[in-house]
Amino acid sequence: MQNMECEKDPKSFRKKARLGDWQKTTAGICPGYVQANLVILPKEFAMDFTLFCLRNPQPCPILEILDPGSPQPNGLAVDADIRTDLPMYRIFRDGKLIKEEGDIRGYWRDDLVTFLIGCSYTFEEALVRGGVPIRNYLKQKDPGIYISHIPCRPAGIFSGPMVVTMRPIPPKLVSRAVQITSRFPKAHGAPVHVGDGASIGIPDLTKIDFGEIPEIEEGEVPVFWGCGITPQMVALQSKIPFVITHKPCHMFVSDVTIEELATS
Repeated sequence: MQNMECEKDPKSFRKKARLGDWQKTTAGICPGYVQANLVILPKEFAMDFTLFCLRNPQPCPILEILDPGSPQPNGLAVDADIRTDLPMYRIFRDGKLIKEEGDIRGYWRDDLVTFLIGCSYTFEEALVRGGVPIRNYLKQKDPGIYISHIPCRPAGIFSGPMVVTMRPIPPKLVSRAVQITSRFPKAHGAPVHVGDGASIGIPDLTKIDFGEIPEIEEGEVPVFWGCGITPQMVALQSKIPFVITHKPCHMFVSDVTIEELATS
């Protein structure tokens, strides 16, 4: 199978990930299709985690919650296996990273509940189609990702700051970017902040927590969106005994199109 084919068709891409032939970022992969963040945790913590996501819909928009022990999505993809079909996973015990793997079948348990959470990669193509040039998307690079000082609303044992992505936008196109991304509430929706990052605890945009250092041209405005790494971070901060997540920027690629996810 040719690499270009894999990059355009979600089912082909998931097969390539399943075989271990794609362990890179999913930035720019399968244009037009929804990507998702992944959090897997024991059933006993699932209710509080659901409540946390519902209280913080911008960084944590729920796309699907799987039944305990089930590795197969019902709404986002056909014939997918959540244990094998992402490029890379991270396994944590008591809040500490123990391993990165390309396959988590060996860690699977009947009490595990999988959360698939919206991702801003979903709206990047919509921005480009709408005349807003997103440099990282066009170059198939990851955006800059930062842990902000914006507090999330806590739920049970889960609490912590919002993680955000940043994309530099020409000033005359900021309102257009807000308008376009507002149509995708399940992919973080409108920005949470526009302008100087210092006011949300990000004074230096070259000091990323995840992703890649952004290229910012003179005059461009930093625009920040909620990020699906937020629920990962709060799950780890809670130090629950066992959590599996995707490796940041290595998403689940679904069969759902971005327009199916958009609001009118």
